[in-house]
Amino acid sequence: SADGGRNLSVDSIPMGLPMSDPTAWATAMNNLGMAPMGMTGQPLLPDFDPALGMMTGIPPINPMMPGLGIVPPPIPPDMPAVKEIIHCKSCTLFPPNPHLPPPATRERPPGCKTVFVGGLPENGTEQIIMEVFEQCGEVIAIRKSKKNFCHIRFAEEFMVDKALYLSGYRIRLGSSTDKKDTGRLHVDFAQARDDLYEWECKQRMLAREERHRRRLAEERFRPPSPPPVVHYSDHECSVVAEKLKDDTKFSEAIQTLLTWIERGEVNRRTANNFYSMIQSANSHIRRLINEKAAHEKEMEEAKEKFKLALSGILVQFEQIVAVYHSASKQKAWDHFTKAQRKNISVWCKQAEEIRNIHNDELMGIRREEEMEMSDEEIEDPSEMKETEESALVSQVEALKEENDSLRWQLDAYRNEVELLKQEQGKATRDEDTTKEQQMKLLQQALQGMQKHLLKVQEEYKKREAELEKVKEDKLKVETLLENLKEQENSTSRACACSQEKECPVEKTLSNSPVKSEREVLLVGIISTFLHVHPFGASIEYICSYLQRLDSKICTAEVEVLMMRLQNTFRQELSGVGASLEKRWKFCGFDGLKMT
Repeated sequence: SADGGRNLSVDSIPMGLPMSDPTAWATAMNNLGMAPMGMTGQPLLPDFDPALGMMTGIPPINPMMPGLGIVPPPIPPDMPAVKEIIHCKSCTLFPPNPHLPPPATRERPPGCKTVFVGGLPENGTEQIIMEVFEQCGEVIAIRKSKKNFCHIRFAEEFMVDKALYLSGYRIRLGSSTDKKDTGRLHVDFAQARDDLYEWECKQRMLAREERHRRRLAEERFRPPSPPPVVHYSDHECSVVAEKLKDDTKFSEAIQTLLTWIERGEVNRRTANNFYSMIQSANSHIRRLINEKAAHEKEMEEAKEKFKLALSGILVQFEQIVAVYHSASKQKAWDHFTKAQRKNISVWCKQAEEIRNIHNDELMGIRREEEMEMSDEEIEDPSEMKETEESALVSQVEALKEENDSLRWQLDAYRNEVELLKQEQGKATRDEDTTKEQQMKLLQQALQGMQKHLLKVQEEYKKREAELEKVKEDKLKVETLLENLKEQENSTSRACACSQEKECPVEKTLSNSPVKSEREVLLVGIISTFLHVHPFGASIEYICSYLQRLDSKICTAEVEVLMMRLQNTFRQELSGVGASLEKRWKFCGFDGLKMT
């Protein structure tokens, strides 16, 4: 980077243009709009005219040569970029094939001043690199590697664009054709910490300048602060007291008085002075009230003027509308063309609408005055006489205006009545014919209605007959249902009697203590078990035997069943004391004799 380049000792030898091709450098600088100068600063062509921009007899080259001058405006993309051979003191640069695509580059880092140069000849030295790239601008440092590449740091950012122009050129040292003396340059952007640090410092400086500029603009547009209030003293108190009596300086003086009171300048010694100033401030209220009254009076006068002007305008509108109505009469109307009649009718409608709007506005003003007058009567009963007089005057004026408007309306109505009479005289004949036609139409309509009513009555009678039939059918069905129910009851009674006769055994079974076939089986098994044990057996012993046959049998069920059959099973106690035990015995043979 830059630190490594500071220790490098590079001989900055001024280089002139090679004599083999003296027009190459001049052509490049001429195409860029610059006076052709040598590397030593001497003019190559003394008769150069910058206004012409091109010299006759010299072939043009690509103006986008950032390595040979400032970057000019862009050229059209259709024009092919032509690169020339560049001759240096120790080497020669040959341009790449113009048909090949431009060399690829990485994204440009912010504030980039360092470039990467690859493809250098093996025998290339720092002096040769300096000789080639010094034409692009001031070189600050060169850091060369052993692997045919280096990093070059320039003084300004635009010099990097000039160095990128040399990417793709083939370099040859002297006139040698050895591989170690040739190479193809590849120039690209390089990321360096020093460039980034300088760019960030520059951005911070620009931000500081912008903030400073914004602060200055804000201060310029900021309103000025109020002048400082002087401290209290007897002299200043007298000055403020005089200002309070002056209308032009009252606002400034009252602000000073307020500040003194808030500061706590009032004490026993200055209380009288402050009281006199407050008293003069109070007297200013009367002046303000008088000023307000004067303004209100001016406003009332302006309202009166406006009202009078509006009433005059309304009178003129009424006259214009009357002209339109009179022009619409039959005497004058027949002499106008259709277009003229249409325009007159449109103008009449517009004039009436405008007249109504202005009339509503005038009536609104009068209502507001009446409301204000009523409020003043409530608030100020002492000024009743003045308000009554002004109200009477305004009412008289309003009545005059209403009288005028009514007069114009009467004229309009009279004109309309005359027109209607004339139209009626013509329309009587037409009305007779129209009445006859209407009568015929009404008669036809009545006949149609009568026919429709007759049809409706017939339909009504038919539906009544159908309803009666349906009622009769319903009664028949109900009687049939009652008969069927009686028959069903009689048959059910007969079946019940036959069942009682046929099934007396079932009744006896239902009354017996054994209720199911399972209990019958249990009784049989228990009887056989106890018959084998003539001295009886305990209920646990009996249940253990039965559970071998069916595990669902419980002791309580068996005991309840045996207790119900007293003529078949009998329970006896055997043993003495601790060996007392309940035993069940089979007594069916004895019970059969008893039953």
